[in-house]
Amino acid sequence: MTAFDKHQVSCFRFVRCEFAADTGVARLVYAFDDGPEMVETVTVPGAPFVLDAARTAAVQRALQLLHLVAGVSYYKAGVPGTVSLDSYAIDAETAALVEDIYLNGLGEFAYRNGLDLRGRFRLPVQGDPVQAPSLGLRAHALVAIGGGKDSLVSIEALRRAGVDETITWIGGSQLIRACAERTALPTLNLGRALAPELFELNRQGAWNGHIPVTAVNSAIMVLAALLQDVDQVVFSNERSASYGSQIPGTGEVNHQWSKGWAFEQAFGTHVQRFVAADLQYYSLLRPMSELAVARQFTRTDFYDAHFSSCNRNFHILGERPVNRWCGVCPKCHFVFLALAPFMPKTRLVRIFGRNLLDDADQAAGFDALLEFQDHKPFECVGEGRESRAAMAALAARAEWKEDALVKRFCNEILPQLDVAELAIEPLLELQGEHRIPDAVWERVREDFAD
Repeated sequence: MTAFDKHQVSCFRFVRCEFAADTGVARLVYAFDDGPEMVETVTVPGAPFVLDAARTAAVQRALQLLHLVAGVSYYKAGVPGTVSLDSYAIDAETAALVEDIYLNGLGEFAYRNGLDLRGRFRLPVQGDPVQAPSLGLRAHALVAIGGGKDSLVSIEALRRAGVDETITWIGGSQLIRACAERTALPTLNLGRALAPELFELNRQGAWNGHIPVTAVNSAIMVLAALLQDVDQVVFSNERSASYGSQIPGTGEVNHQWSKGWAFEQAFGTHVQRFVAADLQYYSLLRPMSELAVARQFTRTDFYDAHFSSCNRNFHILGERPVNRWCGVCPKCHFVFLALAPFMPKTRLVRIFGRNLLDDADQAAGFDALLEFQDHKPFECVGEGRESRAAMAALAARAEWKEDALVKRFCNEILPQLDVAELAIEPLLELQGEHRIPDAVWERVREDFAD
């Protein structure tokens, strides 16, 4: 392809989107200006799909929503000031949702690249929204699994609540597959192949960085839910996800914005109003803090040898990962710290292969979690107050207080903190808004509160 100059592109085009019911393959097509088409494919197992008129129309609505949301991976390469829709029209409600996803979901990308995206991405609007009908979807949940502790907590809570579920993931991670198979529940592996041209653009100096991947995965799973005839798409994002990094001189930048409540509320409401009235999108863990989720996870050791929340390892996994925890990234730091107050030290060290809190070289990483002399890392980790409360709890325990970083916390950081704000118990309470259906919430609430 001809050389790509990110400073010269003038228009990003949503060219077209197509779904083949006989193969289960969706094609999402994009382009910059008159450049070559970039085609992403999403594959839903189970084809051929036999769809009536109402289901076909809903699938088309979900497909267009996916086309718009997944385009964020490509738009960011050039961030031009003009956007076009070449093959269909959208209403103002849809445009507002997608514009919000691009602005907030690319917040970290914009910050790291020194870009101001406010008001830059604007979709053309034509026509009025049409309320979606109910489709008579069967009572069943597609539950997203990422291989970490959070989704496993949701899966087991739904199992105890008697909710029929299919464990669902996107892509080819062997670690996620092993975790999903460990549940012994039905599984669904969705395929997603990015357009190879995107990687070429990156090699040629395109803008690059973090995208709101949970938003893209959510849109993929909504499409899959319609094809699989299920009425629930379930994620496992806790209330802590709504809290971003506080950057001096910039304000809040949330690495995991599309895991937060604002996205869940807007996206879930949109799906019910304009895609399928009886399709519920929600996070089962929204009323919980990261610490509350960690406590829930520790109640069984069934997944100790299978789960991993280490994003660095997900980037480098081969067919058979040797070590599920790198031990040096913010996710490893946070998960170790969050689990420590709720499980025996020997069990935690066995999971990670070493004691991360007895390694003085890791002080800077834990300082960032504590928001001590640094801001919260750009990662899916809990709030600073959660990390401070967890560290304070360990400082009061004989088995932990002599470890290098716990001792340092006691000597250097604890004297600067308000002890009244370090209690763990208030952080374990269920609180805040959520979209969990009433019937499900009644069954899982007592389970989570125990």
